[in-house]
Amino acid sequence: MLQKTFSLNRSNFSVKSFSCIKKYSIAANQQQKPSAFMVFNRETKRIQRDRSSIDIEESRKVDYLKDEIAYRMVDRLLDIKRKFNTIVDLGSGCGHIIKHVDKDVMKKLIMCDISSKMLERDKDINYEVDVERIVVDEELLPFDDNSLDAVLSNLSLHWVNDLPGAMIQIRKSLKPDGVFIASILGGDTLFELRTSFQLAESEREGGISPRVSPMTNTRDIGSLLSRAGFNLTTIDTDDIVVNYPSMFELIQDLRSMGESNAVLTRRPFLKRDTLLSASAIYKELYGNPDGSVPATFQIIYMIGWKPDVSQPKPLSRGSGQVSLKETLKGGDGKSNKSNDN
Repeated sequence: MLQKTFSLNRSNFSVKSFSCIKKYSIAANQQQKPSAFMVFNRETKRIQRDRSSIDIEESRKVDYLKDEIAYRMVDRLLDIKRKFNTIVDLGSGCGHIIKHVDKDVMKKLIMCDISSKMLERDKDINYEVDVERIVVDEELLPFDDNSLDAVLSNLSLHWVNDLPGAMIQIRKSLKPDGVFIASILGGDTLFELRTSFQLAESEREGGISPRVSPMTNTRDIGSLLSRAGFNLTTIDTDDIVVNYPSMFELIQDLRSMGESNAVLTRRPFLKRDTLLSASAIYKELYGNPDGSVPATFQIIYMIGWKPDVSQPKPLSRGSGQVSLKETLKGGDGKSNKSNDN
C-alpha cells in the first residue's frame, strides 16, 4: 500500500461540463431492501446535494477537490491499455471524471447520481465522449448483470450505508474482467475539524455528538473488495491538505460541495458559543503561521477486477522449481555448495 501527501490552497476554478439527463426509477424486478444497519440519511444527503447545486457559480468554485481526485483516478484508468465502450461514473455529482477523458479512452460515460440537480448543473456543455445522465441511488443499482466495461466512483461511496452490498452490485454489473476504480474519503479525513468540535462541545456542553461523518479505514478496504468478489485488488492513499482562511470557510465549502453531515443521529443545531470555541481551538491546535488553517482529506483509492479465466493465477503450492532460500543465500537455486576448483 502506498501513501502520499500533497498540499493545496483553496482557490477558484473555472469548470466545464455537458449533455442529456434521464431520471431512472428502480425497476420492479429489483426487490432489494435497504441495509438494516443505517448510519446515513440518504434523503437528507439528496437534499444537501440538490441545495448545493442551486447557486451554479458558487458550486463551481468548490469543484477543486473532486476535480483533482478525478484527474488522479483517470490517470489510473489510463494505465489499463484498452478502449472501453461503456463506463459508469457512480456518484458523478456535477461531472468531474468527464473533464479528464476523451474518445480515445471510452465511447460512452453514464453519469449516475442521487441528485438530479447536480446532474443538470452543467448539462449544456458538450464533450467528445457521449454522455447519458441517470438519477440513481448508489445503494440500488439498475444495471443488468455483465453489462458494463468499467465502473468508476469518485468520492461518493463514503455516504453509502451498505458498502459491501454496493460493491457486490457493482461487481455483478461488470462484464468478466471488468474493472472497478474508486476513491473514497478515509478515516483521517478532517481530523482537525473533528477534534476541534469534540473539544469545544465537551467544554461548552458537557458531551460530544457526531459532527463529522464516520468513514472507513484503509485496512478495511482490501477485505471489503475481497468480500465483494473482486480479484487482483490494489489500494493506495493520498493525504491532501487544503489551507483555508478559517474553519468557517471550510464548513462553507463542504456545504457547497454537498458534503455536509448526514448521520442519522446528528444533532440538528449547534450553539453559537460552541461554534466560536471550535474555531478558536482549530486555529490554536492546527493553525499555520500565516493565520490560515489546514484541512486534511485522506483519499483511499481502490482497484478491483471481476474474475475471469483470462486473468493470471498463482501456481499451485509446491510447484516451484527454484528454491527461494538458496537464491537469497546467493546460490543458483539448486545448490549452495562452492566449487573449490
